[in-house]
Parts: sequence; C-alpha cells; structure tokens
Amino acid sequence: MKKNLGMTDKIIRGTIAAIIVVMYFADIISGTVAIVFGSIAAILFITSLISFCPMYSIFGHSSSRYNKSKT
Repeated sequence: MKKNLGMTDKIIRGTIAAIIVVMYFADIISGTVAIVFGSIAAILFITSLISFCPMYSIFGHSSSRYNKSKT
C-alpha cells in the first residue's frame, strides 16, 4: 500500500474530522445526520493516519510529493 496523501491533505482531513466531532459534542448535529457525519469523520481520520486514500488509488491521484510519477 503506497502512501498517497501529502501533509496538507492529511491536515485538511484531520481538521474536518475534528470539526465534525466538535459539532456532535456541541449538539449541533444529532440523529441520522450525526451518524452519517460521524462515519465520514472516522474515514477521514483513519485515512489521514495511514496516509492512504483508496479513492485516490482508484483514480490514480496522489497528493504526496514522494509518489509523483516521473514521466
């Protein structure tokens, strides 16, 4: 599994996940919306931790400066 997330991408994903968590604990979101957003936050957080996004690999994209293909 090649790493395909750059530092900026990881920071953005982590920030979005943290905002969703804060919104949940501040009772801004609840119910089904909280479950959906919570799932999205978990996915964003996990992908930022492991530096790999499956959707990026499907489309052949990489935001990591070390995995840029040399053409």
